[in-house]
Formats: sequence, C-alpha cells, structure tokens
Amino acid sequence: MTQFDFSDLKNTTAVVTGGSAGIGLAISEALLAVGANVAMLSRNSETAAKTIAGLDTRYHSNVIAVPCDVVDRSSVINAKSEVEKNFGGVDLLVNCAGGNTKAATSSANFVSGSFPADKENSFFDLDVDAMREVFDLNLFGTILPIMVFGETMAAKKKGVILNISSVASFAPLSKVPAYSASKSSINSVTQWLAVHFAHVNVRVNAIAPGFFLTQQNRFLLIDEKNGAFSSRAEKIITNTPMGRFGKTEELQGAALFLLSDLSRFVTGAVLPVDGGFLAYSGV
Repeated sequence: MTQFDFSDLKNTTAVVTGGSAGIGLAISEALLAVGANVAMLSRNSETAAKTIAGLDTRYHSNVIAVPCDVVDRSSVINAKSEVEKNFGGVDLLVNCAGGNTKAATSSANFVSGSFPADKENSFFDLDVDAMREVFDLNLFGTILPIMVFGETMAAKKKGVILNISSVASFAPLSKVPAYSASKSSINSVTQWLAVHFAHVNVRVNAIAPGFFLTQQNRFLLIDEKNGAFSSRAEKIITNTPMGRFGKTEELQGAALFLLSDLSRFVTGAVLPVDGGFLAYSGV
C-alpha cells in the first residue's frame, strides 16, 4: 500500500550541493526533518559548519559539511569519498549550487535608440569570461555531480536526482543572458538524463523556482542606498499573481515530493514553483 507521506526518505542519504544557504539550505532542512542523512556540499566549509551549528541539535548526527567545488571533478570525487565514509552510499542528489554575477549582467533591458552612445555596460560590453563562469557554475556544476554520484546510483539501480532550474529557463529574463541560457540548459539536461537513466531506476527531475529574494540576486532587486525594492523588483511583483516574492521554505514540499516514492512515475519533469509567474500574460 502506498504511504502518503515522506517516510520512505527516512534513513536515506542525500547530497545537496550549495546546501548551506538559500534554496539548498531549505531543502537540506526539509530532508533532515523527515529523517534523511544530509551531506551539505559547499565551497565555503566554514560557512557550512556554522550553518550546521545553527541547526536544531536533533539533526547534528544526521548532517555533515563537505568542502566541494562543483566545477572541479576531482573535488566532487573527494566529496563523494567523504560522504561514503560517513553515511555509506548515496540515494539522493540535489543540485542547488548555482547563481549569476554582476559582470555577466547588462545594465539595460533594451538597446536604445541612442546606441552606440550608451554602449557602455550593454550586452556588447558583457564580460565573456564572467558569462562562461555562470555557465560553468549552473550547467557544469550540475553535470559533474551527476556524473560522480549518478554513476553509483546507476550501478545499484536506484536513486533520485533533483536539479534546480528557474523560470528564466522558460522565458529569458532581461539583463541576465548567461543565467537564463544556462538554466534553460538545465531543463534539457534533466530531460536527457531522465531518458538515459530510465532503465536503471534513477529518476531525474527539476524544480524551476520563481523569484525568491536571496543574497545572489539582492543586488538586482534591492536599492543599495535606501533598501527599497528596485524597479525590477516592482515589475516582478506586478507580474506575479500572488503579489510577492517566494520564501525558500515554500520549495520544500515540491522537493520532498519529487525526491520521494510518491513521485515514482515522474521523471523528466520541470516543476515551476513561482506564485503563478509563468501562467500570467501580464493582462
């Protein structure tokens, strides 16, 4: 008989990249709450250790911080060894590491009629190396952990992989071309791998968060001078039917569903969690 809860996640081991902050932390906490063991992979092991220290004491035996650079294969392999040493095998992989940079962000939504007088900081002046870094982090920072941890899952013929996409993957956002394109690539990789792993009982899905105010996007959404919403933030709120930014804990239910056996016939799906943003035409 189907269990209509998340009890099947108890005593499983989950690896969460970018697990010590933002969306990764919210999903890590949800997994801990249902009894999973969690390995938080983070480039900043000190930050991860502080995060663990701030968690409820009942979780401490079930969570470890593991230093890892997700765009460095050898670093991911070392992280896998550390996880296996502490928890044995790996059952779940959640790829939350990702983001954008100011250097890969244009200053304007449109090329204006006064171009090229206002060429500075436009698309044509974007730092190509910074754009490559965004692709490395979002796309290859997802692919490499899947190569390393997914191989173990395929060998034992059981596992679940959850990627973090974005609403920008469906409709590119102004000012952030590299971020939008790299997240669109996540959707394609998710679907490709879902097919590739289907015969070895490894499911691959993604969540596409809408707008959640985090440290990574704060520079675009909050005016540094007065702390008020930027015009971009106001536009987002206007075009989100629920009329607000999301809270990271509001991703927890979707994540647990896709990681649990409740979704055992779901693979290759990209689930928006966006307050209705993608459903709204603006009129």
